[in-house]
Amino acid sequence: MAEENTTQPNQEQPSELIPPKAGQEPTPVAQIPEPSEIDLLKEKISELEALANQYKDQLLRKAAEFENYKKRVESDYISIIKFSNEELILRLLPVLDDFERSLKAWKNSSSGNNAEQAKEGTAENSFIQGVELIYNKFKNILEKQGVKTFEVIGKPFDPEYHDAMMQIPKNDVPPHTVVDELEKGYMLNDKVIRHAKVIVSADAQVDSGTKSDDSEISKSTDTGVN
Repeated sequence: MAEENTTQPNQEQPSELIPPKAGQEPTPVAQIPEPSEIDLLKEKISELEALANQYKDQLLRKAAEFENYKKRVESDYISIIKFSNEELILRLLPVLDDFERSLKAWKNSSSGNNAEQAKEGTAENSFIQGVELIYNKFKNILEKQGVKTFEVIGKPFDPEYHDAMMQIPKNDVPPHTVVDELEKGYMLNDKVIRHAKVIVSADAQVDSGTKSDDSEISKSTDTGVN
């Protein structure tokens, strides 16, 4: 008895799998993420962008702080170079004052001498000329270091530059005007290292029929001038 063919004529036969050709990899099929996964990825991207912006802002702040620090250090360095010899110069200024006082005293005394004593070539004049030479050389050295004086006579009183030692009533100048200089003031480059000691004008108000010597000269501390 012949074997019965169990295969139905209309039954589909399973298709045979066609293996990939030699040297050809099978094409991967892309997986489409679920909507929930897309939302998670978008959220993660937003977090990373926010973090990147935060790091960028911190970096910019640090760069600005470093730039300010560098400028501050450069400014301090320049200041140190400009004013490193300030203490030494302050110690030398009284010597310069002594030179000026000595020369001024000699000129005042010699102005009353006769022509023979004042004639050039005398021993005294030779000595004074030598002192003047030393004084000018000393002064030039200080000037090359940035030391300079400043004008005070006729200027309004300024506590940044002046120390008022006394006040004198004056009618010909406005009140609080410098009328005399007792000691020179000095600057080192653009910094005042010694205030000028000055006499300042005051209102010349005298009561009718009265005179008071005390009203002519009064201490600046008593009149409120600093």
